[in-house]
Amino acid sequence: MTASETSVPLVIPQLIVGLGNPEAKYHETRHNIGFAAVDMLARSWQISLTENRRFQGLFGEGRGPKGNKIYLLKPLTYMNRSGQAIRAVTDWYKLPPQSVLTIYDDMDLPVGRLRMRLSGSAGGHNGIKSTIAHLSTQDFPRLRVGIGKPGDGKAETDTISHVLGKFTPDEKPVVSEVMYLVRDAIELSLKEGCEKAMSLYNSRSVVGTKP
Repeated sequence: MTASETSVPLVIPQLIVGLGNPEAKYHETRHNIGFAAVDMLARSWQISLTENRRFQGLFGEGRGPKGNKIYLLKPLTYMNRSGQAIRAVTDWYKLPPQSVLTIYDDMDLPVGRLRMRLSGSAGGHNGIKSTIAHLSTQDFPRLRVGIGKPGDGKAETDTISHVLGKFTPDEKPVVSEVMYLVRDAIELSLKEGCEKAMSLYNSRSVVGTKP
């Protein structure tokens, strides 16, 4: 058996989805960090995002850093129905689930950290739960961006207000730096596969500086 026969195909994203909620009141909240990431990618790659009714979201297509065709999506279905918009795009372009990279917030990671994985459960995240349901598989890459947890002993209502709240003044510079890490990790995944990006960026972190 040759080396090429035993090698595992690279996981190269084609559709990059940022999860969030569409109303203005959710703009720049922790829960919408996926939207912020896709906005940054659109700016970096000069891809225009416009509302697409067929895809139930803000959608754009263009070329990635390697010149390959890339699709960007921000579902406008609200978080718990994100999978509807994602499935609409994958059906239209006949994309396999393994080519869908989903970016979303994670309370289990501190602000300043990110984590890329090739598959996994929803972990309680409604946007990923919907995505798994509509793609009928857990096997799609995802990039989790840390938003931190509320203080110890906080009630569930405090957790909700934390997720739907905005980053503190101390956290905002860290989040800005993390967005560059997100972009770099995704660009590497487009060139050399998600596994390579995981090996280099899952251990990286941005640490805030105190005045």
